Amino acid sequence: MKTIQEVYVLKNGVKMPKVGFGTWQIPEGDVCYNSVSQALKHGYRHIDTAAAYRNEKSVGKAIKDSGIPRDQVFVTSKLQSHIKTYQETLDAFEQTMKELDMDYLDLYLIHAPWPWNEIGKDCSEGNVQAYKAMEKLYRDGRIRAIGVSNFSPSDLDNILKHCEIIPHVNQIAFFIGNNQEETKTYCDAKGILVEAYSPLAIGYALSNDKIIDMAKSYQVTPAQLCIRYCIEKGTAPLPKSTHESRIIENTGLDFKMKEEDVLSLDAIKDDPRRWN
Repeated sequence: MKTIQEVYVLKNGVKMPKVGFGTWQIPEGDVCYNSVSQALKHGYRHIDTAAAYRNEKSVGKAIKDSGIPRDQVFVTSKLQSHIKTYQETLDAFEQTMKELDMDYLDLYLIHAPWPWNEIGKDCSEGNVQAYKAMEKLYRDGRIRAIGVSNFSPSDLDNILKHCEIIPHVNQIAFFIGNNQEETKTYCDAKGILVEAYSPLAIGYALSNDKIIDMAKSYQVTPAQLCIRYCIEKGTAPLPKSTHESRIIENTGLDFKMKEEDVLSLDAIKDDPRRWN
C-alpha cells in the first residue's frame, strides 16, 4: 500500500489518512478549486481547510465535483480563533457546513487557543465553552472527530480538566528544526494524534544543506524527505501546493528513513523559517 493511502486510527476508532492536503493561503476560487481537484486526482483523501482561510466553498465544490464518494474523503475544518462562546461555535459550524455544502465533517478543530491578533491572551474559559459545543456536535453525529490546533500542554490541560472528550487531534506547526518535543510527548501520552502543518517550514527547509544531502542519499527530493520525516515521527503531515507537479511530488513517500538519520534531523534545533 502506498503511504498516501495509509491511515492512522484516532482514539475513537476513526481512520484518518496519514497525509493530508493543506489549503492555507490558497485563495478562494479557481486556484483553490483546481489545487484540491488535482490533490484528489493524485491520491489524496484528506483535505484540510478552515473558516479563516475563506476557501471552504471552493474546497467543498472540488470534493463534490471529484465524483469520489463523500465517505472516502476525510475533511477537516476549523473554528475561527476569535470565537470563544458556546452558541457562536454552534453558529460558526453551521456556516462552515453551508460553505462546504456537506452534511457532516470528519474533523473539526479550535483553530488556536487565542485570537490571532491577540496571541498569548488567556481564553481558558472561552476554549472550554467552544469545545463543549464541539462535543455536542460530535455526540449529535455532525462531526466524526474533534480536536484543537496550536494548543500547548497547558492549553490542553485546561480542556482535559473541564471537558469530557479528550481531543482526538492537535494540529501544530511541526517540521525539521521545530518538532515541538514537549507538546508531541504530551499528546502521545494522552492518545492525541499530532497533525503537522507547514511540514516544509513554508519552503525554507528545502534550502538546508543537510536536508538536501540526506535527500540525495535516499534518491528523493528535499520536500519528500521533510514530509517523510513527519511520518517517521508519528505525525500526520499536511503539505500544500498549488502546482500539480509538486502536488504529485509530495505523494512520493514510499521509503523508510534510517533511525540514525531521523535522530540527525531531530538534532536540528533552529527554526528553518529563519534560515533565509
